[in-house]
Amino acid sequence: MNRTTLSLFAGAGALAVITGLATLTSPDASGADTAKAAAELPVERTSLVCPAPSISDLAETTYTSFTPVTKGTGSDGKTELLPGAGKGGKGDEGNKGDKGSKAGKAGKPLLEVKEPGAPVTGDASGADSPALIGTADGKFAPGWTVQETTEVAAGTGRGLQGVNCTAPDTEFWFPGASTAADRTDYVHLTNPDDSAAVVDIELYGKDGALETTVGEGITVPPNSGESILLSTLIGEKQDNVTVHVSVRSGRVGASVQALDDKLGGDWLAASTDPAGSLVLPGVPKDATSVRLVAFTPGESDADLKVRLASPSGLITPAGNETLHVKAGMTSAVDLGDVMRGETGSLVLTPTGQSVPVVAALRVVRGKGAKQETAFIPATRAVGARATVADNREKGTTLSVTAPFRAAEVKVTASAGSEGGTAASKTYTIKSGTTEDVEVPVPSGLKGTYALTVETVSGGPVYASRTLAVTEDGVSGFTVQTLPDDRGMVAVPEADEDLSVLQK
Repeated sequence: MNRTTLSLFAGAGALAVITGLATLTSPDASGADTAKAAAELPVERTSLVCPAPSISDLAETTYTSFTPVTKGTGSDGKTELLPGAGKGGKGDEGNKGDKGSKAGKAGKPLLEVKEPGAPVTGDASGADSPALIGTADGKFAPGWTVQETTEVAAGTGRGLQGVNCTAPDTEFWFPGASTAADRTDYVHLTNPDDSAAVVDIELYGKDGALETTVGEGITVPPNSGESILLSTLIGEKQDNVTVHVSVRSGRVGASVQALDDKLGGDWLAASTDPAGSLVLPGVPKDATSVRLVAFTPGESDADLKVRLASPSGLITPAGNETLHVKAGMTSAVDLGDVMRGETGSLVLTPTGQSVPVVAALRVVRGKGAKQETAFIPATRAVGARATVADNREKGTTLSVTAPFRAAEVKVTASAGSEGGTAASKTYTIKSGTTEDVEVPVPSGLKGTYALTVETVSGGPVYASRTLAVTEDGVSGFTVQTLPDDRGMVAVPEADEDLSVLQK
């Protein structure tokens, strides 16, 4: 059950308490339906989980929490971001796990947020930092986001690693993972609830399903995080793997940490739900290598038209006009330096029959020993509003694309975590294009800030934020997409009708 569904139950429950026993009114004799339209109300509770950040003793991690100001909320509320019972379990036995810190829900909150509208940060160092479990309610719930950003100075996965802490759910797809010799990939599972969760992990390679040794019935203890090394699940090396996480009981948050011996590393967030058309926004203009990985979970093959939404419009990459994805098999194609100095977004649409697929991009910047990697999964549209935290005065790029129809968007930069005044600007994005918009940096900025994108008019827009940090001549970077925060929920209006007590 996802966050939106839980919030709907909470909102409906609260409404019932306020209005008393309610009943839907039947249509009158004339046939007119007198039931009132649903009202859009802010969600009342949001849950997020953050994976254990690193296996490196050199890791330096920053957590940034932010809630945009939302009309219609009350004056009360709070957020909690607490350490889970496991530090991520990076042991040799895959799913056994090192339990590490036992702070659990009794631990001290990492972050204390006083008001919506300004980010709050917290830090952690080394390899012993646990997974975090968070909740926000009241005025802090709608649109709450937490960014986990880790800098690793050297070793496997060195560079900048970033991930948005995820809402717990029951199913996740990760095209773009690997069990190749130069890759060390972990699936991180975090259980926010007071009862154990049971999880299955399925892997799919170029020839279909891969037989796993201990991928079924993995138990994730209450209020804790576990990580599973992918190479312990199968005996063969596969360059491109799709990971399917499904939950038998309970719910978890899931992310894949992809670490490369030579190309740095980053977090691979889950692709949006399988769909016939997908958008992967915001490939950096200086990308030296781009790899598209796709998978269809159904029984039918998918044929996709591959296009790039550039600043000047939709173009077709030469030699990669289409992609054939066989049912149940992972397909990958190297697009090379397809960007050619311009930002862009990949747009996948069916050439004929629409078949649901999932997809992600592996993006490499730099050359030789200074290469670094990030991932861009297919994502939901910005919708009404989307937010990304941990933006910095230098190294922040916001890419916005309107692949199907022109659109107008409003971008707001929040106050800084240590001071500054919020700023907003409105942009028009032409149909079929991607634009690196000029971010309205807060005046008097101190610390980091959040970026909120709102759709004002026009067609659907998709967005991502690239954060780049140069350390010892190596430009580390990470990319986070901006899907709709689902901060509002439709709650049917109901009238008090005490006559039902007499029936």
